Amino acid sequence: MSQIIFKESIQGIRPYEPGKPIEEVKRELGLKRVVKLASNENPLGSSPKALKAIKTVLRDIHRYPDGSSFLLKSKLSDRFQLSQDHFILGNGSNEIIELLARGFLKEGDEVISSEASFLVYPLISRVVGALYTAVPMKQYRFDLLGILNRISERTKLVFIANPNNPTGTYVKEKDVDDFLRKVPKEVIVCFDEAYIDFVEARDFPKLIQKIGAGHPNLILLRTFSKSYGLAGLRIGCGIGAPELIAYLGKIRQPFNVNSLAQAAACAALDDDAFLKRTQQT
Repeated sequence: MSQIIFKESIQGIRPYEPGKPIEEVKRELGLKRVVKLASNENPLGSSPKALKAIKTVLRDIHRYPDGSSFLLKSKLSDRFQLSQDHFILGNGSNEIIELLARGFLKEGDEVISSEASFLVYPLISRVVGALYTAVPMKQYRFDLLGILNRISERTKLVFIANPNNPTGTYVKEKDVDDFLRKVPKEVIVCFDEAYIDFVEARDFPKLIQKIGAGHPNLILLRTFSKSYGLAGLRIGCGIGAPELIAYLGKIRQPFNVNSLAQAAACAALDDDAFLKRTQQT
């Protein structure tokens, strides 16, 4: 092992530790009933329409999935009123984060985010040898002005979770508008909107409208894990300008979204009743 050359940037990483499965906790502690709250999974389960769709495609499981995710992109296109070339699908939105890191970061580049947000942001930054700067939050919110002031020539990527987990806060529309006007165009800004379906505030930024109006350095992340209850299928998407999406597509693994996930996500998008029930729970 002494002859193996390990990357120094990776050696110091503490691996991401997800919440333990319920069955494992039962075995370890000798419990009969466990309520899992660690991973923000949907307590209602999955959409009945999604479960039915999965059963329908099981008979074709010996086939490779649609590498272009055409049907799902069509559904997303209709929902968000954007052409299909604005979307990239991933094995969870985590994969889109990894694509951004692989596509835009090299050793010595800088990523800016905050200290109380998604652990994958600093982890993936360090994997590629980039520096991670955590700008302290203000009143448990992302400090957009603080982030602007920390941007340097080395800064290539900014991650902002909106709304943020675990603080449960969000940055307001007027502050985001000002931020996007001032951020350098060569810096990629990623707004992670994994929890957007649970937002009711009127001053929450409607960034999907900005995607259609330009903003070539902006990308949004969405997931089917939370409100749609498909965490076990690992499916998420990135939404951005076609040029940016096409660039990320060059490094995306072929067949990265499996057939069951695609079918379930398509059906889940048609189940507004399940989504509403989730939001009200």
